[in-house]
Amino acid sequence: MLTLKYITENPKEVISRLAKKNFKGEEIIAKVIELDSLRKQTQTTADQALAQSNALSKEIGMLFKQGKIAEANAAKEQTSELKQSIQELTERQASLELQLNELLVQIPNLPHESVPAGRHAEDNLVERSGGILPSLPAGALPHWELAKKYDLIDFELGVKITGAGFPVYKGKGARLQRALINFFLDNAREAGYLEVQPPYVVNAASGYGTGQLPDKEGQMYHATADDLYLIPTAEVPVTNIYRDVILSESDLPVKNTAYSACFRREAGSYGKDVRGLNRLHQFDKVEIVQIQHPEKSYESLNDMVNYVQTLVEKLELPWRILRLCGGDMSFTSALTFDFEVFSAAQERWLEVSSVSNFESYQANRLKCRFKGNDKKTQLCHTLNGSALALPRIVAALLENHQTPEGIRIPAALVPYTGFDLIN
Repeated sequence: MLTLKYITENPKEVISRLAKKNFKGEEIIAKVIELDSLRKQTQTTADQALAQSNALSKEIGMLFKQGKIAEANAAKEQTSELKQSIQELTERQASLELQLNELLVQIPNLPHESVPAGRHAEDNLVERSGGILPSLPAGALPHWELAKKYDLIDFELGVKITGAGFPVYKGKGARLQRALINFFLDNAREAGYLEVQPPYVVNAASGYGTGQLPDKEGQMYHATADDLYLIPTAEVPVTNIYRDVILSESDLPVKNTAYSACFRREAGSYGKDVRGLNRLHQFDKVEIVQIQHPEKSYESLNDMVNYVQTLVEKLELPWRILRLCGGDMSFTSALTFDFEVFSAAQERWLEVSSVSNFESYQANRLKCRFKGNDKKTQLCHTLNGSALALPRIVAALLENHQTPEGIRIPAALVPYTGFDLIN
């Protein structure tokens, strides 16, 4: 979340920048400033009462020694009243801090100055693109038909076992999944990321730490009996490794990668755009996460974008990178680049990765800090990216690489699949 200090010192700037995310901040920022002022006043009054109580306590002993019993008893009574007042003030302060925090977690991150204005995905800017759009043979099929033809994915069986959005991968389809996971993990490791294997469920504190809660609560599967949440991305458990941690400046950047299954309710999703692998409730993804020095986080963001580009190029897929507009960005992001690959049979672009810099927004929630060479403690910057999400990558691979002989496997992936053709 935004720091209270930044909001109270720069209210007009905060409101103006939030407007780029189409967030009307006037009322909530005014309320934050009002509560913060009341909190400070309450703290000052409590401190004064405590100081007066401490002074009286010292005076009472002297009065008793001097035989001034009546005055000493009067001072004791006054001290008792002050203690009651201090307790009430402390409770009021705790209530004000709770109200303040409830407001702060509702305020999105401020967009970076380079974020374009806009309300919808149509307003995103294409940064660059590459690859060759394939020319498909006559009778080319979309991936859900190819999956059925070659017995790779059984969508109906997934419906039987669980429900829509939970496909069953079979044979070479399952081997392709495993190959992609290992391919992405190996590439991340070679790029300097330490592999971790995180839990697939997290507690509420972890959800709040990375900003999924309370903003995306309705999109997460919630195991209510244990108050645990199925992760929507490995970003959540991996970034939370550093919750309440103070790193040394020499530790930065911290670079982690993790494979996980991901679970998303995707409430309200329907229509042709969710057919096949286009939108699932459970899917596989390899994530990259960085904890970085504030002065170097945008350099890291650029490195992460360039890294993801190498992956789609190795998979021989046509790609483009979008700089997201304010209205299409996530609640927690300061700047996001989306990767899309072209789905030849569907004749449309499919999002396969988002790479984001959250600046200190997540770190403030997480209390993820570092101690600089000057011994001062400050908030880290956090970044993450999909590298990559599998479903739409698989969809594009099946569709774009189909030939009359079968589905060709990109050369870089063959050592992982153990086959170069699905037929």
